Amino acid sequence: MKEFGVAILGTGWVAGSHIAAFEGNPHTEVRAILSREKDRAAAKAAEHHLTHCRAYDQLEDLLADPAVHIVSICTPHHLHVRQGVAAANAGKHLVLEKPVALDLAGLRELQAAVRAAGVKTVVSFVLRWNPLFETIRALLADGVVGRLFYGEVDYPHGRGPWYKQYEWNVTKTMGGSSLLTAGCHAVDGLRWFMGRRAAEVFAYSNFSAQNPLRYEYEPNSVTLVKFEDGTLGKIASSIECVMPYAFDIQLLGDEGTIRNNQVFSRRWVGQRGWATIPTILPDSGDVSHHPFRDQVNHFLDCILNSHESHANLEDAAMTHEICFASEISAHQRQPVRLPL
Repeated sequence: MKEFGVAILGTGWVAGSHIAAFEGNPHTEVRAILSREKDRAAAKAAEHHLTHCRAYDQLEDLLADPAVHIVSICTPHHLHVRQGVAAANAGKHLVLEKPVALDLAGLRELQAAVRAAGVKTVVSFVLRWNPLFETIRALLADGVVGRLFYGEVDYPHGRGPWYKQYEWNVTKTMGGSSLLTAGCHAVDGLRWFMGRRAAEVFAYSNFSAQNPLRYEYEPNSVTLVKFEDGTLGKIASSIECVMPYAFDIQLLGDEGTIRNNQVFSRRWVGQRGWATIPTILPDSGDVSHHPFRDQVNHFLDCILNSHESHANLEDAAMTHEICFASEISAHQRQPVRLPL
């Protein structure tokens, strides 16, 4: 038996990727799955050929299972706080799908529970392990484009009836906002690249003229961020756009520019055009494309060596605060100072 048992909360799209990632780690195996219907949990276990896995339909019973040490929360957004608080109170380490909370009060409640329990956390801003993200971070660390003074990270990803989460994702109580339900990946990417604390946010949001996908909240937003040192950033998010999935990055430094996997730097003497780096881009919204195995391997290293993840709940809270501030600013038509 592997030393860490994992419980998966939820049986939807992303749950399968979490199961595969944990089953592929030498220290973990999936020992419990939770669903509103126990038969669905059992079917998910059978689908992935899990031999030591129990099916549950009650969270309290699952959390009482001594064979479970890590809880991975893959349920719809509005359940994350309640389930996360309960798991932390039970002393379980946490993998949290984003968004971890749909409002500031829920975020603070979850943070308090995790701090009190002293458990390890990682939030699934999984693109931090995408090869392009890792390449950009290496370029920035090497000073290839100098010191950044401006950054853009945009998330255009239309989510209509063809999208597996569409039915509940369009509702305000479960989807939240364009940034919370999806664009938070871009917010987190901007923070990850800029390496500074956000100080102020100003935003606009809207519906298209017809709102054909019937979103209850504005599915399009543009968010401007001023960081503590005066550096500027922008995040555009649209989940009703009509186009293939894209994840666009542009980082301007005083020695050059990074534009997705293209680089121009005056430190590279004689460069006359963009240099293209052949790497894996974040160019698909399919969760099976995302590097969950790398995230899980990183998290187990954090647990085994007793250190915090760079993507832990405390760090993710700063990404979520920008999302909350963006919504406040768009509705109040004024800047919002951070922290909230």
